[in-house]
Amino acid sequence: MGKTIAIANQKGGVGKTTTAINLAASLAVLEKKVLIIDADPQANTTSGLNFSPDDNRKRTLYEVLIGEIQMEDALIQTEIGKLHMVPSHINLVGAEIEMLGEESRESALKNALSRVSSNYDYIIIDCSPSLGLITVNSLAAADSVLIPVQPEFFALEGLSKLLQTIKLVQSGINPSLTIEGFLITMFDGRTRVHNQVLEQLREHFGDMVFNTIIQRNIRLSEAPSHGKPIILYDVICNGTTNYLNLAREIIEKQ
Repeated sequence: MGKTIAIANQKGGVGKTTTAINLAASLAVLEKKVLIIDADPQANTTSGLNFSPDDNRKRTLYEVLIGEIQMEDALIQTEIGKLHMVPSHINLVGAEIEMLGEESRESALKNALSRVSSNYDYIIIDCSPSLGLITVNSLAAADSVLIPVQPEFFALEGLSKLLQTIKLVQSGINPSLTIEGFLITMFDGRTRVHNQVLEQLREHFGDMVFNTIIQRNIRLSEAPSHGKPIILYDVICNGTTNYLNLAREIIEKQ
């Protein structure tokens, strides 16, 4: 059985989708079978892997969650051989309302994934930057949560709400949920504040902070506009090296 990792942070702009795309791609390049699920109505993971959300409008996570299709019907083959994706669409916004009257609505994604999970070594879920029902579904389906953190003091303040939500999920829906780790993104070692935040995180969370740090890298920000993970866009840049190191660190932990 593979491992399901939800990538979550209710604060936007912390590199959540960048991490989802590039971690999934790096794991796949390292010969792991990977499924990435775009659980964000903004569908940035979908477009970041060179698919238009409108091209697959009837075969997205929305249709899976409301029971119109099965998970296997929504799978898309990406440019990387061992990487599949379930796309998103703006319609996913309406899924929370449509699911409100359903029993076990928090477990819809987990139940849908059970049909395909044995086919993959890793399932990566890119969560919405909110703490609504779709994110709760993602946490209920996950074995662990990876939390990207931008090294700024306001980012630290926002962690408390996410950690409270994780505790709520642990106490009821998914007692086995763990924290995979805190990942520092957009790091610039030349700035004092970035080094101070990194030091604070390591002091407070210890080994839960990944050794790998994602450095600020212009090529990482360019890659999504070309519909490619960084490893296909610029194989020799720091961004590629950082995410390959993250993938290896996660593999070694398992």
